[in-house]
Amino acid sequence: MAVLLLGVAVSAQKPAPKPAKPAGPAVQKIREGVYRIGNIEVDTVKREASVEAHVNHDVTTLEFVANKIGGAKAYESALTVMTDATTFNAALLLLGLDPSHARVPTKHFDSVAPKGDPVEIWVEWMAGGTTPKRIRIEQLLYDNRTKTTLSEGPWVYTGSSFSNGQYMAETDGVLIGFVHSPSPIIENPRPGAVDAYGSIVLNPKLDPAMSLRATLIVKAIGPAPKGKQ
Repeated sequence: MAVLLLGVAVSAQKPAPKPAKPAGPAVQKIREGVYRIGNIEVDTVKREASVEAHVNHDVTTLEFVANKIGGAKAYESALTVMTDATTFNAALLLLGLDPSHARVPTKHFDSVAPKGDPVEIWVEWMAGGTTPKRIRIEQLLYDNRTKTTLSEGPWVYTGSSFSNGQYMAETDGVLIGFVHSPSPIIENPRPGAVDAYGSIVLNPKLDPAMSLRATLIVKAIGPAPKGKQ
């Protein structure tokens, strides 16, 4: 993990001491098989990671599915997720997702589809304030060309990438993408994603209650790694 050193004073008389490596996000065990890392709950039995999210209802055209809290891409993302990119990635690693399996896009709007461990993405909220409702993330994304939501199917874990020593998911503030970009941690493997840019908007039939409080759920659907079954 790249380390950004800020404000390190270098003495002229003696070499500066080596900086201590910062601790990663703390993992707290809630009960057997269930952990909390930052704002994210990780169930290693169900292989699900859950975190609070909010719909960005003022978005007109979508380029990403989800941005981190305080991320600069909220104006073109369907969801703002209440976590940072490093913690989000750490939670997915706890599910057994492996970045060594990934083919990360090499550029924005890469014509070659990404590859990686498959996941499903869901959004859950309280419909009518009392009844839990869960939908696939594809139902948030509406294609103005076909007048339908995005086709259902798995997404892929790429883990994002580094540029000039910086973790791009953190720098760009994006967690989930769909136009084949090197920055998101989860990407869209569907063909035609690049051509879809400019046509994908928020589903106009979304329940307004989703903007108050929702939960983003990422579920690993491939075989569990050895030792984690």
